[in-house]
Amino acid sequence: MSAVIENPESQTNGIESGTQGPSHHALIELRDVAKVYQLEEVEVRALDGVDLVMHRGDYSALIGPSGSGKSTLMNTLGCLDRPTRGSYRLDGVEVVNMSADQRARIRNAQIGFVFQNFNLLARTSALENVELPMLYGKRMTARVRHDRAKELLNLVGLGDRLDHHPGQLSGGQQQRVAIARALSTDPSILMGDEPTGNLDSRTSREVIELFRQLNENKALTVILVTHDLSVAKNARRNIVLRDGKIIADTRDHDAAAEALRASAE
Repeated sequence: MSAVIENPESQTNGIESGTQGPSHHALIELRDVAKVYQLEEVEVRALDGVDLVMHRGDYSALIGPSGSGKSTLMNTLGCLDRPTRGSYRLDGVEVVNMSADQRARIRNAQIGFVFQNFNLLARTSALENVELPMLYGKRMTARVRHDRAKELLNLVGLGDRLDHHPGQLSGGQQQRVAIARALSTDPSILMGDEPTGNLDSRTSREVIELFRQLNENKALTVILVTHDLSVAKNARRNIVLRDGKIIADTRDHDAAAEALRASAE
């Protein structure tokens, strides 16, 4: 099938997101990115010649079946992994040739992660979980960390659960703590890897609504990885992957859904 590529980055996303529009360079720019794994004598191309541009304030969903490359693409965008080939510029800075320590520093400064399994410390309060990333970022006093964590938990609607441990919270509340933690270092990009995968439908809608509010009100660039079309529908841009390639990049959710269905035939 032919790819559905609309070049969404050429559109004026600043009007949609409530910001003043993109800066003179893209926030994210991938050119001919490939990730190849060697499994015994088999070469697996998890990413195969990916070109992608995102601007500040974009809200994108990476969708595709298992093995399509969407998680590998998120790991690349999140500086968790380095491509085998190609260029990745984050905020104008080439990432591909960075050391692991350099990538860790840029991750901490630019990117917040929200995972399907929450990844909270079980014997630690919500407040302390949110404070934790701030210990490794910009130098700040314990009082400043405490106040910021409290502010973020209020932002996600958990101002009355500061001292609760994860086991005392529902799944939706735990995910809200995880979102607050992801925001603690004031990132420009918020990434969610199947963030609603362990939640019921009502709680999923609440969490996705929170992502929307953060995108629109805080001008955060949001990137979600999901297999759920109902989640992807909330993003303004749908990027469909199959066999390590982008087969659709569109703001038309129906077109993205059709590309996904057609690729499975």
